[in-house]
Parts: sequence; structure tokens; C-alpha cells
Amino acid sequence: MTHERKIKALRTVKAEAALCSAYVHSTPQRGDVCGGRLSAHDDMPQPFTQLVQGRLRRLMSVSSMSTGCAGGRPIGAFPVLLGDLQPIHRHVYEANLRNSVRCHVKYMECAEKVRKGGGDNAIARHTQRNKKLLVRDRLGLLLDGKDFLELSPFAGLGLPYGDIPSAGCVTGIGKVCGLWCVFIANDATVKGGTAYPITVKKQLRAQEVAIQNRLPCIYLVDSGGAFLPLQSDIFPDKNHGGRTFYNEALMSAMKVPQVAVVCGSCTAGGAYVPTMAEEAVMVHRIGTVFLGGPPLVKAATGEEVSPEDLGGARLHAEVSGCVDHFAQEETEAYECTRNIISTLNYELPGDNDVSVEQPLYCAEELRGLAPKDYSHCLDVRLILSRLTDGSRFQEFKARYGTTLIVGFGRIEGHLIGIVANNGELRYEAALKGSHFVQLCDQRDIPIIFLQNTPPGLAHTLTAAQAGFNTNRLKAQSSMISAVACSSTPKITVVIGGCHGPESYAMCGRSFDPNFLFLWPNARVSLVAPGHSGALLQEQDEIQSINDMLDEESSAFFSTGRLWDDGVILPQDTRKVLSNCLKIIKQQNYQTSKGRESSPVLRM
Repeated sequence: MTHERKIKALRTVKAEAALCSAYVHSTPQRGDVCGGRLSAHDDMPQPFTQLVQGRLRRLMSVSSMSTGCAGGRPIGAFPVLLGDLQPIHRHVYEANLRNSVRCHVKYMECAEKVRKGGGDNAIARHTQRNKKLLVRDRLGLLLDGKDFLELSPFAGLGLPYGDIPSAGCVTGIGKVCGLWCVFIANDATVKGGTAYPITVKKQLRAQEVAIQNRLPCIYLVDSGGAFLPLQSDIFPDKNHGGRTFYNEALMSAMKVPQVAVVCGSCTAGGAYVPTMAEEAVMVHRIGTVFLGGPPLVKAATGEEVSPEDLGGARLHAEVSGCVDHFAQEETEAYECTRNIISTLNYELPGDNDVSVEQPLYCAEELRGLAPKDYSHCLDVRLILSRLTDGSRFQEFKARYGTTLIVGFGRIEGHLIGIVANNGELRYEAALKGSHFVQLCDQRDIPIIFLQNTPPGLAHTLTAAQAGFNTNRLKAQSSMISAVACSSTPKITVVIGGCHGPESYAMCGRSFDPNFLFLWPNARVSLVAPGHSGALLQEQDEIQSINDMLDEESSAFFSTGRLWDDGVILPQDTRKVLSNCLKIIKQQNYQTSKGRESSPVLRM
């Protein structure tokens, strides 16, 4: 289409859309536009509704083609996906929507538990007697705004040793002075700040995110040390408590900045966190750092000493030199921390006012597209049309291996590759996936995996099936190798099932994606509930295993044990993915990352 014809088409469509709009708004509540889609009401003729929908989409499509042109040709104007829900989809959509509503109720119940922290009594003791700020109030003073990406907020719920809301610490990624930073903030209202095994696991995961994405890391330390009855699950092994300090040294060598704020007790092993950070800030009267507190001193020597004299801010700022900055109050400590972050050597690009196309279809409809189970799956392109900019998608090998959808799109302007299950990962689909992953790796394009794998293992009942499954196994192995060896950033979202070996090819947790999230309807298990019969013989055993799978495959069971980076609502997926892509990209702007150096050695 020439530039003149585009302009003419744009004027024609705008005129038609204006007539449609005039009709819609001539009567109150005739309709509403959601993401460029008109929702019909009972008193509106159906043919006219379809006309308006078509004109609006065509207007948006032509408008986007008329912008961002070089020499009269559009840049990266991928084809627009057709994401309309057909009448044949309605019963599946409604069943999925009912299930999503139930999952949302569970999600809100977990969110309320996390919000309460250690409970009303613990909060009163923390704020009134100890004169300390709550952990989320601390983050409010530290971060640029309240909008941050929290990691695994439901970790610690439903564990054998009880509920540990947020695993006793809040972790996530937020902006400080315009710079994305990982934060690890102890919540002393939960079990007095005691570290449980899940607490250690969550802290290590946050450090792993900082290392993998080269993000500055800020520790807000207010910890009472390890929970001794569970010491065998906290202290001795490779990925237990000592790994925290190993990671700190490694991050310093990688030139990943680390800042610690001592805003409470910092006892025993926790004392190493601020002393190994590159810069440390300590709050007067409420911050303490020592290996053994006053009770231990009295038991050993009979001498009585105050926490402030033994390891307070004045002692460590003026005598020991363990901290670099003395803060009279908590507010001053977080202002000081922001100033420290502003000295980091990053050259961030300016804010470009580039308009981004929104999807043509409403994100709220993703709730009805989130599959209740494998028999309630709709074409995954319906999901893609509600995630990508302008609902545009450049599909790769569209006619080959159709049970895996791969191609290129954009989210908030970021070019991405997409690998999405649309059925079983058969021989042709796995070969296509392997080819596409290598293509993205060659071009340094981040990959988004939308995972929804079959609920059970492939059956082999005949010689023909044996040959078919053998070929599929070889092709899947090829894709698994491609994903494992790919160095480009990867983000996985489990939109349905995460079952069996096919989940490995779709970049499951063990394949080290930069981030992995679950939708509330997701199921994570070796086989889905009701599909264990192929592995077992006894009927009683089958029923027992199915009951166990029904409980343990839940997204909330998974996230409580930190098998992922959190449960996200389907309608928030585009925003979460956009933030993750921005976070991953930030490492390109660090000017001092060069060669690895020796870790910072404190006095």
C-alpha cells in the first residue's frame, strides 16, 4: 500500500468510525470500548456491533501502519491476530471463567494473610515498643514509588511447620533513583524476624535474580537469626544459609553493587550481611550488629551490657568501622541509601515518549482463556492477541508443527520471541521449537515461554506408536538442549499445566529462566490429577495418589514452596512481562561491568 493510499484509507476508516461512535454515544450505555473492542448490550443490533468492532480494529491497524515509517514503509508491522471469541468457544470460556473466579478468591485470601504479616500483636510490638517501621513502609521510603515487582509473595504459606507469611522477608525489584534494584527486606513481625528454611531459600533466590540480571541489591536487615529447631535444614548444605555470604562475595567480584541498611537486630550469621556489603547504613538505637547478644555475654562473663554499647550504630560507625553511614532515624537511613544508589555508574537512556500500541482485545478476557484443565484449552493465539502490542504477531513456520506456536511480537515496544504450547509437543513441533530458540539466541532476542503441557505421559501400545514416540523423544531432546544452551534471557509463564518431561523443553524451573510465574489456575506435577493410572496398578493406590496430586499440583502449593517467582493474575501478565523485560535490559547500561574484580574488602 502506498503512502497516499494509506492516508486515504485512514481518512475513510476514521469517517466510518466517527459515524459508529456517534451512534454508540447517542444513547446512554449503548456500549463501551475495552482495549479497542466494543462490548455489545442487549439493545444494540448484533450486525451493527460487529461493524463497529471491525471498524475500530481497522482504524487502529491503519493508524499504526501510518506511523513509525521509514521512506513510507512501516517498521515491524507484524500481522494482526484475530482474537475474537466465537460462539463455539462460549461454553469453554464460561467454565474457565468460573474456575478463574474461584482461583481469584484463593489468591485474595493468600494476599490478605501476607498483608497481616505476623499479626496484630506482633505489629503493635514492632511499631510501638520497638519504635520501628513496618517492612512495606520502609520500602515506601526507599523506592521511587509503590509500584514494584514483588517476588514470591505467597512463599511460606501451607508449610509442614506452619504458615510463615512471605517467608519472613519481602523480596522483589523496584526502582531507586530510576534504577531497578533487587531488595531483600526482613519482616520482624513474622516470628520475630527468625530465619526459617523457606526464608533462606527466598533470600538466595533474590540474590540469584540479582546475579543473573546484574541488578544492584539492597538488604534491609532486621533479623533474629536462624530458627534452631530446624537448623539441619538451614545451616549445613550447599544451598543453605552460608550460600548467602558466598553470593555476596561473588556479586562484589562481578561488580554487582550491594548496599545494606541495618534497621533492627543483626545477630549471629546475619551480622555478616552488612559487613560484606560494599556500603552499609545503620540506624541509631534500633540497629545492632553482634555475633552474640547481651544475654550471651552475661551467661559467658556475668557482665551486663546494653545492646547499644555492645553493637549499636555509634559503636560501629565511630569505633569498629563496620558501617559507613550513621543515621539518626530510619527516614534518614533510606534517604542516605537512595543517595548511595545515585552514585552507581549507570548511563540510563532518557524517557522516550514513544507511543505503544495496546492489544486490540481486553486483558480481562484472559480470565476466561486460562484453562480450567487440559480439556478446556482454546487456541493459544487468543491469549497472544491480548498480550502483544497491537495484537500483532509474526508467526514462524505457521504450517509446520502446529501444536507449538512460535514467532515474534512486541510487548511495550520490546521485541520478543514467543514459544507457546498449543497441544502436545510432537516430533515436528519440537523440531520447530529447537530451530526457533536457536534463532532467538543468535539474534539476542528474549524468549517468552507460555507453558501448558499435556497432563499425562505418552502411551506406547503398538509398534507404530513406539516408533512415533521414539522420534518425538529425539526431537524433544534437541529442543531441551537448545533451551538449556541458549544464553538469551528467558521468561516462563505457566498458563495451564506444567507436567512431565515436555515442561523441560518449555524452560521449566530447572532450566534457569530469568523469571518464572504461574497463573492461579496452573497445575505443577509429574502427571496431572486423574492421570496416574498409567503408572500404577492398584486401585486404592491410584486414588490415594490422585488425591495427593490434586493438593500438591495447585499453583498455591507450588508458590508456597518457592518453586516459582510468584502467582500473577492473567490480566496483569502484560504489565509483569513488560517490567521483566525492562529489568533484564538494564544491565546493558552499566558502564563499570567490564572485567571481574576482587571483592570489596572491608576494614
